[in-house]
Amino acid sequence: MKQYQIAVVVGSLRKDSFNRKLANAIVKLAPPDFSFQQVRIGDLPLYNQDDDAGPAESVKRLKREITASQGLLFVTAEYNRSIPGVLKNAIDHASRPYGQSVWAGKPAGVLGVSVGATGTSMAQQHLRNILAYLDVPTLGQPEAFVMAKDELFDAAGDIGPASQKFLQKWMDGYVAWVKKHAA
Repeated sequence: MKQYQIAVVVGSLRKDSFNRKLANAIVKLAPPDFSFQQVRIGDLPLYNQDDDAGPAESVKRLKREITASQGLLFVTAEYNRSIPGVLKNAIDHASRPYGQSVWAGKPAGVLGVSVGATGTSMAQQHLRNILAYLDVPTLGQPEAFVMAKDELFDAAGDIGPASQKFLQKWMDGYVAWVKKHAA
């Protein structure tokens, strides 16, 4: 059975981030042929094109981890109706120098959670626009605009019963998407 290594990019650095909690919980809904590794983005320097010829070790690490993956899972917060700066910074680093993007061709899923009624819908739309430009085939349906409610997670931090069916459907769609598009 083919194994799929998925790079998980969480667009929030906060210690108690709802999105990190969602990233940790949703991967448990995947089949055993999928493994997930969260990539670190909080230690990346601000992107500066002058550094393309000699990137920081943290940038090299990010590029290696993305390159080694067969798919991507973005779990992002929404800041001011868009993606967090730290996520955009990571995307920029791994897409440069121009023509050497490590994102290209990697199938992706996008989701997120927030306390707002529309979840992270605007951030997800902005992220999809960026990923389209970077040639990242992104799962369109089902979408997952998740609102942080008490029953979203159970006491163990797993997906709670009230959200289990919905998020399992999302994960099943994501798994099929990766299997269809992974190189």
